[in-house]
Amino acid sequence: MQLIIAGYQSTSAMYRLLSRARLNLINKLQYLNVNKNVTAAVHQIYTFYLKIGKLYYFLRRYPIPFFAMIGLLLGAIVFLIMKSQELAQWIWLLTLILGGAPIVAETLRGMIRGHFASDIVAMLAIVVAVIYGEALPGVIIVLMQSGGKALEDYALTRASSSLNALLARSPKYAYKKTNNNLEKIEVSFIKVGDLLVVRPGDLIPVDGHIAKGRVLIDESALTGEPMPKNKDIGDNVFSGTVNNGDAFEMIATKISEESQYAKIVQLVKKAQAEKAPIQRLADRYAIWFTPIVLAVSFFGWFITTRPETILSVLVVATPCSLIFATPVAIMSGINKAAKIGIMIKSGSSMEQVGRAEVVIFDKTGTITLGFPVVEKLVAFNNINEKDLLYKAASLGQLSSHPVSAALVQKARQNLVGLTLPTNFHEIPSIGVEGDIKEEHIFVGSRNLIGEELRHLQENTSLKDELESPERMLAFVEINRTLVGVIILSDKLRKGVKSMVEQLYKLGIKETIILTGDNIYNAKIIAKQAGITQFEANLLPDQKTNSVKKLREIYNPVIMVGDGINDAPALASADVGIAMGSQGSAISVEAADIVLLIDDVTKVSNAIEIGRKTIQIAKQSIIVGLGASIVCMVIASFGFIPPTLGALLQEIMDVCVILNALRAR
Repeated sequence: MQLIIAGYQSTSAMYRLLSRARLNLINKLQYLNVNKNVTAAVHQIYTFYLKIGKLYYFLRRYPIPFFAMIGLLLGAIVFLIMKSQELAQWIWLLTLILGGAPIVAETLRGMIRGHFASDIVAMLAIVVAVIYGEALPGVIIVLMQSGGKALEDYALTRASSSLNALLARSPKYAYKKTNNNLEKIEVSFIKVGDLLVVRPGDLIPVDGHIAKGRVLIDESALTGEPMPKNKDIGDNVFSGTVNNGDAFEMIATKISEESQYAKIVQLVKKAQAEKAPIQRLADRYAIWFTPIVLAVSFFGWFITTRPETILSVLVVATPCSLIFATPVAIMSGINKAAKIGIMIKSGSSMEQVGRAEVVIFDKTGTITLGFPVVEKLVAFNNINEKDLLYKAASLGQLSSHPVSAALVQKARQNLVGLTLPTNFHEIPSIGVEGDIKEEHIFVGSRNLIGEELRHLQENTSLKDELESPERMLAFVEINRTLVGVIILSDKLRKGVKSMVEQLYKLGIKETIILTGDNIYNAKIIAKQAGITQFEANLLPDQKTNSVKKLREIYNPVIMVGDGINDAPALASADVGIAMGSQGSAISVEAADIVLLIDDVTKVSNAIEIGRKTIQIAKQSIIVGLGASIVCMVIASFGFIPPTLGALLQEIMDVCVILNALRAR
């Protein structure tokens, strides 16, 4: 056994090594102008080995269907070619016992735990086949049962494996400052009182307060506020938020396990633990189908007085439509969704999203862009809007502030080119300044203009914008003279309104916004999106409670979000959908479905695919069960022997699979 395990490990290592080396070797051969035939031959050898490797992994993961298939074919060869019926029966019987034992044991364990599913009929057919020595139909049942589970598991494994890269973004390390030296340590090793350095763009590792520096913190993932916050010495910062400014020093006030990020992780775990297990679509039909099978089996035994009749009924009643219809349809639906950037983690998620009644949305970063964009330019004092944008954006090229990024993006969409400033200087919480073509430009916040702000409010048409809490303003000075105001805001994503309309057409009863942002912003965005209900100023646990209340009214409920603060609500919903492209690692991990493309309108695509997948699965189940009932009645009168019943089941299998494949 140790030799076999060692062989497995060495083969796995070799497979991974060759997989990584293949493209490098091919590229080097091409670079060295090696003969094309040699390069092609090497490529073919690698491709062949990779296919063998994939087959090896499949067989290692799903040994029972492979074993049943080999036993079935070997027995058939012995029976048809060697003309030895007795040896063939022994091969099939051995295959039945060894392959059927794990299925029987697993089903019995489920029954002990109170899980009475579609597997019971297949288990009874396997047991009866062993008792009466009907090995061939028993092996076919083993192949169907194990093959159906392998199909479902394989589909879900393929979907979840695509998420590995997305789950590696949580804060893991910090930089501890000791005697003017920086030491990289794991977050779990941080102690209260440690002096930490947070670099530009880093996640803040633990809760603490600023010890040195004026900084700009993006708290949108935690609070839902789209605009970054300026903070100074002594202000609190929280784990999981992002440093959008210069490097700064902070003192840890909480260890990792007690920080804000860890609290949200605990909320996620609690929500996942409290979520009741979802009954599979096939099991809902099995609840009434299994008693019917048992009743017809005993009826057939009573009519014919032959024990073989029980096996015949069980064989034709083995619910192939329940075994194959749902996993094949779900696998097809998952593959279809994956092609458009939707990763579905489980079959139950596909079933739930296909029956959803309510869709809840986070606001910031989900149905809005989550960062400021230029909404309006107001120029005065003999300068036009084009020049205003040119000068402000040219200066903003050397700044990492979100407002500067928005100005540069707007300029690149509307202007030919920008100029790099000289004498550039950035003042935290104030703005940036520099020289462009012998003019001194200053772009900054309200703190820049002081008394001039009151004058603008009283004497210009900008009063509403200046007082609006959902907008960010950038004031522009040239040579110490105020020449314009640039108005920025968090915008609704393109296509959201059409998506909401499509959700109602698909049968969604209600759409709701839950946000940590203020009520004024929530009301405006909800109106723009065509969403009638919203709740604002919510903390992560309050979002979770709102989701739980909605689940008491509607079933199932979908929650869509992207930030750290959305993770507990995503885990609490029947189906959590995370914005994987821009979302936090914890929200991706808590969600059941991940949008790999930064496009929230894919939510309607996911629901549409789910609805069609479940519709096709139900069609296959109903038709398959109907055919099984007809065959059961015929078999109960002794007209269908077990072997013929197994053949009829195979025909039904093919029909069910072909229909379920329409979900692609």
